[in-house]
Amino acid sequence: MTRLIHLHQQDNVAIAVEDIAAGEQLSIAGQEIKVTEPVGQMHKLAVRDIAQGDAIYKYGQFIGYAAADIGAGQHVHTHNCIMGDFAKDYGFCRHAKPTDFIPEDQRATFQGYRRDSGKVGTRNYIGILTTVNCSATVAKQIAANFSFIGALDDYPNIDGVIALTHESGCGMRAEGEGYEMLQRTFEGYAAHPNFGGVLLVGLGCETMQVDGVLAMAGLEESDRFKAYNIQDVGGTRAAVEQGVAEVRKMLAQVNDIQRETCPASELTLAVQCGGSDALSGVTANPALGVAGDILIRNGGTVIYSETPEIFGAEHLLTQRSISPEVAEQLLERIRWWEEYTRVNGFELNNNPSPGNKAGGLTTILEKSLGAQAKSGSTTMTAVYQYAEPVTEKGLVFMDSPGFDPVSVTGQVASGANLVAFTTGRGSAFGYKPVPSIKLCSNSTIYKHMKEDIDINCGSVVDGEETLESLGEEIFATLLRIASGEQTKSEELGYGEAEFNPWKIGAVV
Repeated sequence: MTRLIHLHQQDNVAIAVEDIAAGEQLSIAGQEIKVTEPVGQMHKLAVRDIAQGDAIYKYGQFIGYAAADIGAGQHVHTHNCIMGDFAKDYGFCRHAKPTDFIPEDQRATFQGYRRDSGKVGTRNYIGILTTVNCSATVAKQIAANFSFIGALDDYPNIDGVIALTHESGCGMRAEGEGYEMLQRTFEGYAAHPNFGGVLLVGLGCETMQVDGVLAMAGLEESDRFKAYNIQDVGGTRAAVEQGVAEVRKMLAQVNDIQRETCPASELTLAVQCGGSDALSGVTANPALGVAGDILIRNGGTVIYSETPEIFGAEHLLTQRSISPEVAEQLLERIRWWEEYTRVNGFELNNNPSPGNKAGGLTTILEKSLGAQAKSGSTTMTAVYQYAEPVTEKGLVFMDSPGFDPVSVTGQVASGANLVAFTTGRGSAFGYKPVPSIKLCSNSTIYKHMKEDIDINCGSVVDGEETLESLGEEIFATLLRIASGEQTKSEELGYGEAEFNPWKIGAVV
């Protein structure tokens, strides 16, 4: 196994695969380098002298400036690498290319739940949704009646009865961006194909009214979709009793829904990364990108998100945009975020987090360049607002914060029925009603948190697999998960606490 990874001939830094002591002599980029100070695992080491003020390159891209003279063999990190303005070549559509689709009769399939809407689910839950924080307790108590061991033994085709609660729905404007965003989120979840039945519970006096949600979404009550307010039915106890009764009526009908063979084109994959490290952009993210490319060639869809975490790498996406209009839509979202963070006293370059830095990531540019690898190599076909229904196939971008639960909530509302989550530090994460597989960037954390990780992508650095073979393995795993195989996060019970709609605007 190599001890240093030099990613691009233009790079003046390399990544340490393991801890390297001062005084060691290493060969990299065609030259011998004497290490002058300790360099920790996954941290950067200068492969040639870098003068103060000169650009530092990784992935063949700019990641920062040298804050002081850096000699070959020195550690490169936050103490001597800083952010700064730089020119970006947006090159609209320059690298856009037609997708090499697999013929329809040769495309992959999976076993999914075909809904009346025509959409296909990968799980079969009954969901209890709340329009407001005030109805959260009622929703949780309804779900608790079906959550004890053995409660659903007579209904083996039902994955669970889950309550997805949140902290908003009132104390907000009854119009505008924040309200519309929450409305879209409810619409997406109420109609999500991973729910075989849905109960929508409100209080009655909140800003986000049940009747308003139904009217704006065009939803009507049915045997498997019910909605009511706590105040209208007589209070908490009566609301819980009614909810339990409604769910009991749904159980047999939802259980009767059977999996059937469906084309992989019915899969919409949300890609995410959290707790990233310096190997995330070398192993897990590019391998996931390969898997996403395979899904797209099979007619499926990949939703890439986390706008603050493409900052500094957005030009790589505009170069792959299907049209100048799509490229400009992405840049408009970047400008929106620059203003949004400015008025709230933040900067887009406030990343990376302490955990990211401990894993060798120095600037948001470096983090973003590694993160964008999970978008694969196909053409970006559309840009969507948060929780907006995704209608285009292929690689699309949905605007969202970088905070994983908020971002995935939007992706699921937009239609994702699978989630793939890469991590380098060992994130603990699941996302009901959608199964979430976790991909680890390095073998060290995989061995340390083996019960939490579905696939070890550190095998690429270990020399056991290529990115291409690993991408094929990830795609095959996604098909099995979509067909009902449980993920590690599902086995551990993760997924109900992560529902977290994006809150924008004043709380009054």
